[in-house]
Amino acid sequence: MVTGGAPPDTTAQTTEPPAETTEQTTTEPAPPPLASTSDIPVGGGTVFADQEIVITQPTRGDIRCFSAVCTHQGCLVSTVAGGTINCDCHGSKFAIADGSVTAGPAPEPLGEREILVEDGRISLP
Repeated sequence: MVTGGAPPDTTAQTTEPPAETTEQTTTEPAPPPLASTSDIPVGGGTVFADQEIVITQPTRGDIRCFSAVCTHQGCLVSTVAGGTINCDCHGSKFAIADGSVTAGPAPEPLGEREILVEDGRISLP
């Protein structure tokens, strides 16, 4: 009889390679542009009623975006002319540079909205 030493290990050990993980990165397509910067008149702007925004260009290359919802009674502004964003419902007017009220009855300025301006294209984030 041989004595000494540890009894043999009878448990089977298997080592499986770690499961392979494949990382898939999906690049979301860029949002379609609403307009190009050249579509927005310098000293004026354009109302985008479907998006409820108005985009202005007070000076060349200075692109701004505001809510198109008038702060008086919630009508959508209708035009941009003569350096103001105009609401035809009750005659409110807002400055194209900062959305501030230039003629009432609107009590508050138009809220600024975020847009992306890249390579001459304007889109929503």
